[in-house]
Amino acid sequence: MKYTIIVFMIAILGLANNGKAEDAMGKADNLFYQGLFPEAEAYYNRILKKDSNNVYANLMLGQIALYGNRFSKAETHLKKALTDSSVRVKTIGLLSETYYRQDRFAEAGSLFAEAGQMAKADKLQAFKDRTPYLIESAAIVTELPFVQTDPLPLIMLTVNGRETMFLIDTGGWELSIDEELAKDLGIKFLGTQTATFAGGKTAATYHGILDSVKAGSFIVRNVPINISQAPKRAAQMFQQPVRGVVGTCFLYHFNFTLDYPGGKLVLARRNSGEATAVSISGGLPFWMAGDHIMVAWGTVNSGQPQLFFIDTGLAGGGFTATEATIKTAGIKLGEAKEGMGGGGEVQVRPFTVDRLTLGNIEERDVRGLFGALPPGFESRFGFLIGGIISHGFFRPYRLTFNFDSMKIFLEKKK
Repeated sequence: MKYTIIVFMIAILGLANNGKAEDAMGKADNLFYQGLFPEAEAYYNRILKKDSNNVYANLMLGQIALYGNRFSKAETHLKKALTDSSVRVKTIGLLSETYYRQDRFAEAGSLFAEAGQMAKADKLQAFKDRTPYLIESAAIVTELPFVQTDPLPLIMLTVNGRETMFLIDTGGWELSIDEELAKDLGIKFLGTQTATFAGGKTAATYHGILDSVKAGSFIVRNVPINISQAPKRAAQMFQQPVRGVVGTCFLYHFNFTLDYPGGKLVLARRNSGEATAVSISGGLPFWMAGDHIMVAWGTVNSGQPQLFFIDTGLAGGGFTATEATIKTAGIKLGEAKEGMGGGGEVQVRPFTVDRLTLGNIEERDVRGLFGALPPGFESRFGFLIGGIISHGFFRPYRLTFNFDSMKIFLEKKK
């Protein structure tokens, strides 16, 4: 039996402590490593009160602020760290991401170029005076029905005037289309880089720009894209004419809801005050590392809380985990099976989680697949990630991401 696994680009950011840490710095670093970002931030702030020019504390405070989409604070701290050559490379990476998330492409492109990431730099600098992600519509909210919900949601978008089927995957980066479609649409290829997919598989991905994307009532102009063979592999597995993937970088320009029971994607303008789910208080805080790695707290079986990557693109399961999480949770793995990811075939081993939580939301007997995570993913961003929570877990819910409050809302239909 084949299992479909779609786990898209995973950005790589290193984390290194600059020199021997004092006691407070050591505590702050340990808290950060555990993913306790507010607690770590408090310690780094204590250090700055005693030494306002501490480069490393400014760097880490900028990183934590970026994870929470607090851009002004991130920029202030990172610019202070930028002056020190010993952390300049890391600081450039974080500051370029700070600008990128705000669609400040000229500034981001210059920093990507300095970091040697010329494919990204060329694409962003190609925008020149064009406003990226320009939304043209009087609408506040729009709904896009799913063509199908399982094994993963598919929707129809119109790209450069052509109606096209897309897979929705929060584990994906920018909007992605296949190479053949890009050529048919006459899109200029703006450089190439290597992307990491399920099981650590790598493949070439190209950069480009779409003139327009029509999503329901919204028309979005000047959309950065990546171009690869991943959508083609999805089409082969799903036996549907999938030509692209809607990733988080496109979606976070809205507050959006994946309404699995209702079979639709709901997009709402940011800062509109319009709810994409029922009006509910609370919500689960989440943070975003890299360009799309959204993490939130959960548990496996009777284990301690861990941060999990919220990647909705794991078809055939609701969870995948690191080897450490599998061992700690006492999970028994099944026989190896052949699966398919964005970069090609991978080996996975099925298992079942007795109890899986995300915040205070609990599901029982969740099907999982071990082997989907790239090697070293659990600490690639400098903090521990225990696994991925995905489609099978969220299937009974309306799952809303609010990027203004940086909170997730889960509503189960009664």
